[in-house]
Amino acid sequence: MEGLIANYKRGKSTQDDNQMIVLVVGVDNREKAQKWVGKKVTWKSPGKEAKLITGEVRSPHGNKGALRVLFERGMPGQAIGTKVELQ
Repeated sequence: MEGLIANYKRGKSTQDDNQMIVLVVGVDNREKAQKWVGKKVTWKSPGKEAKLITGEVRSPHGNKGALRVLFERGMPGQAIGTKVELQ
């Protein structure tokens, strides 16, 4: 299943580089998002030498079905708006 990276997890004046907010088609409420907790997520960087960065869904984010994903290391800004693979 595919998801779309919406943004970093952030506060008013802070930003967590290794936590991203991911939107998944068909997941439109908190109960459906709760079923994805614990699943693996993979992001593939663009370019010739594509790198894979893996993460895990940690919790729902808000009440509209967004997921909070903790990646193994910091994510680049170019990842925002790109697709991720959920297993």
